[in-house]
Parts: sequence; structure tokens; C-alpha cells
Amino acid sequence: MKILYYDCFAGISGDMNLGALLDLGVDANYLKTELEKLNIEGFHLEIKQDQRRGITGTKADVIIENPDNEKHRHLRHVEEIVNNSSLPQQVKTNALKIFDLVAEAEAKVHNISKEKVHFHEVGALDSIADIVGAAICLDYLKVDKVMASPIQLGAGTVKCAHGIMPVPAPATAEIVKNVPVKTGLVNHEATTPTGAAILVATVDQFTGHINLPITKTAYGIGNRDSEVPNVLRVYLLEDVQSLHDVSTEEALVLESNIDDMNPEHYDFLLDQLFDAGANDAWLTPIIMKKSRPAVQVSVLCPLEQAFNLKNVIFKHSTSLGIREYRVSKNKLRREETTVATSYGPVRVKNSYFDGQRVRSKAEFEDCKKLALKHKVSLSEIEKEIRKQLES
Repeated sequence: MKILYYDCFAGISGDMNLGALLDLGVDANYLKTELEKLNIEGFHLEIKQDQRRGITGTKADVIIENPDNEKHRHLRHVEEIVNNSSLPQQVKTNALKIFDLVAEAEAKVHNISKEKVHFHEVGALDSIADIVGAAICLDYLKVDKVMASPIQLGAGTVKCAHGIMPVPAPATAEIVKNVPVKTGLVNHEATTPTGAAILVATVDQFTGHINLPITKTAYGIGNRDSEVPNVLRVYLLEDVQSLHDVSTEEALVLESNIDDMNPEHYDFLLDQLFDAGANDAWLTPIIMKKSRPAVQVSVLCPLEQAFNLKNVIFKHSTSLGIREYRVSKNKLRREETTVATSYGPVRVKNSYFDGQRVRSKAEFEDCKKLALKHKVSLSEIEKEIRKQLES
């Protein structure tokens, strides 16, 4: 498995991303040729080697040839440009996903529909090239997974079309909701809305920890020259031990020991935890100090749901504190199919490993409905399902 990892210790912008991916191995002539498929004139790419604080990398600049004639476009104009191009469908899909993220953020900030958003920055040629270029580069690299560190946003203020704004800019703040961020490393805008949208649209997992071999390191050079190297670092990682049909992702475990709660309330607590986004929740009998019997409530959840689930525990239990720690989840590939039996259709969840189906589990509620309807046992329904799966 080949993995692209963004180390955003100094932030990210559209041009830094292009530079980093070119430095990683994307062919510059290929990128330029693919961008020509947009069929819009007025810009060209300048690519060169540059250096920041002793770190050498690739600097990619989108040069606007006649800034005075630059058009500012709405989302539909950008969508027309992309959809009418001869770019591969996956490139179009990723590019439009990035544009849509920015449009939604701008719409939220200005309290208008995203169709009415007037792109001051993203509708300009340089941002179109940065975003479509990002999709082209990602397609060229053919990685199996994209990961990123927490995003450094910076601090201070930034000048944009609407005036002087705090860092992060309001649109950036909207885009990075629910992903890990850092602030304050530098006193300027370290991450632009375009850079943030590229990550949020394409990254499969945000984590500050990697434990796989690094096969290549590359740097995209930014415009500033501050004390902190203004570079975007990217890695290619190779997971040579990855198992076929097994995916790995980070999750969080929340735990709380409770010894003074009405046992009848635990069922309600578990229901609330699942409704709030828990992947799993369970109860474990334990013995606490002075030999007091108690219950340990445990919750497995995505990182972005931790806040909501802590609220549930504090609101619906007598817990006074919660432990938390990160874990890695290894999951088999799963697919849901519908099996036609003589009693009616039943949904079945299938699990796969190494290219083979290793487990099938019928949806209990479907089996229950058919058993009641036809006045037969659950075992009879399950027997019918096994017969169809084995045929």
C-alpha cells in the first residue's frame, strides 16, 4: 500500500501543495499539459528549485498574464470550466469537491447560498490552477491512501478581499471544522482556504503519528521567508505488511468507572451513545477500591465524535471523569447484499479477507419480521439464508 502523508508543520497553500507534489515526483510537463485541458487562457506555471532556511524544494507559481483582465467567477462558472474539460473523471470529481468545500464555507460566513458566492480568490485563475492541479497531481501519484498531520493555521491577521481578517480567515475556520489543527507557530496566515480545502477533501486520516517506512520526502516552497521554514513537507510511505481487504484507521476509546448509578439506566446510556456516533459501547463489571463492585463504561468512537460522546456520558450517567486514549482499528472490508429466500428478501452483511468472503451475517430485524409473518422459527429463516449463500 502506497500512502501520501502531508506534514503540515508550517501550514499549506495551493502553490505549496503543487510544489510539494512536483518535488515528490509528479512530472511537470504532464501537469502543464493536463491543465491545458481546462481550455482557459491567461495563466502559465513557473516551476523552479528554491530554498527556505536551508531546506531545498520545488516552488510552483501560477503566473497570471494579464491581472487587469482577471475575471471573478461564481461556483457554476468554475463547475462549467471543469465539467467541459477533457480531464479524467476522477480529477474532475476531486477538483469539484474542493471547490464545493470553499463555496460552502464562504456561504456560511456571508449567510448566503453557495450558488451566490462570488469567488474573489477561488474563482481567480491562480486558484483554479492550484485546485485542479492538486487533483491532477493526486491522480498521477496513484496512492492508496492520503494522510495528514494536524494543520498549522498560524496567528495574527490576513488581508483579503473583505478587509483585514483574523487568522485563521473565517472561510478557513469553517473548512477545518472537525479536523485536528494547531495555531500560533508563526504570526501570519500559515494555511489558506485553498490549502485547507485540498486537505479536507482528499485526506482519509489525520494523525500526528506515523509508524511506516518513509520511501521518499519532498518539499513545496512557500512565498514567505520567516524564522520557521515556509515549506510543506510530504512523504511517500509504503505499508508493505498491509493485509488485503483490511483497512486501518485511528479511533478513540473513552472509559469511565461508575459505582453509584441505577443499573436500569445503563441501557438508556448505551442507546444515547450509539445515537451520538459511537462505533461501539460496552459495559464491564469491575471491582474498585474497598472492594466496591462497579461498572466500567467503554466507548469506541471516531476522533471527531469524542466531544459529543463525552457530553452524553456526563449528561446521562453519574460519571465524574473520563479517560481517553487513541487506538488503531483494523477493519475487514464489508459489503451489504440482499438474499432472496422463499420467505422473502433478507439483508446480509458480508466480510472479506484476502479476496475471499469469510463471514456472512443476516440482519436480525429482517429475519424476525419474516419469522413472525410466516409463523416459522428464526432457525428456519437462517437455514434458508445459508442455503442461498452456499448455492
